[in-house]
Amino acid sequence: MAYKAISMPSASAPSLSQINVTNFLGVDLTNQPSNVDKSRSPQAPNMIRDVPGKVRKRMGWHTLVTMEERINGYHPLADHDPLLHVGTKLYKLPGGMEGLATYGAALQNGEESENEPEEVYTDAADGRSKSWEFDGKLYIADGKALLVYDGTQVVKASTIAKIPLVTIAKAPAGGGQQYEDLNLLQPLFEEDFLGTEENETVYQLSFGQLDETPVQVQLLQEDGSWAEKTEDTDFTVNRETGAVTFVEAPGKSPVAGQDNVKIIASRTVEGYADRINKCSIGIPFGVNGAADRLFLAGNPELGHYDWYSGQNDPGYWGDTAYSVLGQSDSAIVGYSIVNARLAAHKNAAAAERNIIVREGNLVDSKPSFPIVNILQGEGAIAPHSFAYLATEPLFLTKLGLYALTTADITGEKYAQQRSFYLNGALLEENGLEDCFAAVFKDMYWLCVNGKAYILDGLQSVSTDRSAPYSTRQYAGFLCTNIPARVMWVEDGTLYFGSPGGQVRAFYTDPAQLTSYNDDGEPIYACWRMPDLQGKNFYRNKTFSRFSVELSSAVATSVEAWGRVDGLWELLFSDDTSARYFDWGNIDWSKWTWSSDDTPRTIGQKIRIKKVDKAGFRVENGALNEPFGLEAISVEFVETGYYR
Repeated sequence: MAYKAISMPSASAPSLSQINVTNFLGVDLTNQPSNVDKSRSPQAPNMIRDVPGKVRKRMGWHTLVTMEERINGYHPLADHDPLLHVGTKLYKLPGGMEGLATYGAALQNGEESENEPEEVYTDAADGRSKSWEFDGKLYIADGKALLVYDGTQVVKASTIAKIPLVTIAKAPAGGGQQYEDLNLLQPLFEEDFLGTEENETVYQLSFGQLDETPVQVQLLQEDGSWAEKTEDTDFTVNRETGAVTFVEAPGKSPVAGQDNVKIIASRTVEGYADRINKCSIGIPFGVNGAADRLFLAGNPELGHYDWYSGQNDPGYWGDTAYSVLGQSDSAIVGYSIVNARLAAHKNAAAAERNIIVREGNLVDSKPSFPIVNILQGEGAIAPHSFAYLATEPLFLTKLGLYALTTADITGEKYAQQRSFYLNGALLEENGLEDCFAAVFKDMYWLCVNGKAYILDGLQSVSTDRSAPYSTRQYAGFLCTNIPARVMWVEDGTLYFGSPGGQVRAFYTDPAQLTSYNDDGEPIYACWRMPDLQGKNFYRNKTFSRFSVELSSAVATSVEAWGRVDGLWELLFSDDTSARYFDWGNIDWSKWTWSSDDTPRTIGQKIRIKKVDKAGFRVENGALNEPFGLEAISVEFVETGYYR
């Protein structure tokens, strides 16, 4: 058989290629470094968005004070000193966070301070707590007891809980009109009777099995006042049957049509109060979406139940004001509100019907919260991961961070994953159920294992082919050395509490050199470029120039590194070119006469020859030095075939 020769094309003449990055969109920790888009980085610890499209080193934090136990929560109350939950104790903070900083500084100097935290409660649960303000009071759930803070003291909500008026217009023998439900949080209840001319002496309560709490009785007088009567003097009580027998019959009411006998008794039902006290998660919600009732869940014994309070009164929990959501094999993990509807998120292991949507209505002048939809999707796993970013409620599942949108609410399932670019690292973390989330300046921070996984609400891209059912993905960042157990924001500052009891604050001024350290330790930040393979992965590449445009600062520097065959080598460093002089922010060891505060281009020739690919990164790990990137450029030529 004859074979025809085929001539192969010769290698083309070298032509200069450039890779220019001017738009920095965070990290991609999910794709392989060679498949990462040039606008993202496969490794960029402690780099964060500056303005959209530009990145800088994150600012550092400093310790305000170290308490004796781990920090479990921070609870502000309008016009009053906030509370700090430390171990099993609650402290009132005179002067708020500013006062705590003053106290910490005085403590460090061995001085006394009028801002010393005041211990106001000692029997809290040693676990994270949540709080909500209603009618000038703060209600705190920690899984042990529902607490209430009025700005002065903290008490169990059961001690001030409403005594419900169960029945009105009741005849001595029974009947009447049901008015309110029993209060789960405490055992007292009131019934009002309308006496008769028959001079009955026995008044029958709706409930027997009364406890030993003294029964209270009041009788209406002709002048409209109420007279107190005394048990065992003016009346006796059969606690077994609930019958109250008067020595002298109360008789007909002196005011026509008005109840003239008030009886307050106590009937303790085991486990009633714990239904509320053992709850640890909640959200304000009400009729037509009004935030005037508190919904609570998270009771470990009744994980698929939730309860709702009286209107603007989380001291009243009617014994019929509850819902059973789904089956007992999955628990409620958290809540979201979308389009004036309440979504309860459950934790079923598979992609089952894990979000139950309700709305709030009035039915016969009473609140009703019927289920209007049940959505299929991944179950939530972290009770403290729920937070709102750019109006979207986010929550953590085993597949990453998801959003619940208005389009989802009326559909059959939800698939709005938002953390694709972080999932490669995030989902490898241990203990994701213990994550804690906070939103600060359009960024969602999810803290776990000393790291913060961050989604940027100002930067997103449309549907990614790797997550085709999601309408968009947020730009993501990863910060290290963030030992946060809880986080909160006050007066434009981001604070966090640590497992070791430290209360810490992030610096707020990006222009100050002293903003770039963690308790005096330097912050390492870098931006690694994706592996560069050129137009043809099989061709030889010779990289000839590397340039970086740095944001100028009073003190800043850069090191540029190249990676060939898995090994990194320093290409060049520069600690002078991007600096400028500023009388208000002087570091004499880094003096410069330049007054140019515009971004500076730093570039040098490099020589990386005959490789199929190469990697590059720029970094800064110097103490008290900002580090901002405006652009990166690499030049290279492609020649013969790689062997």
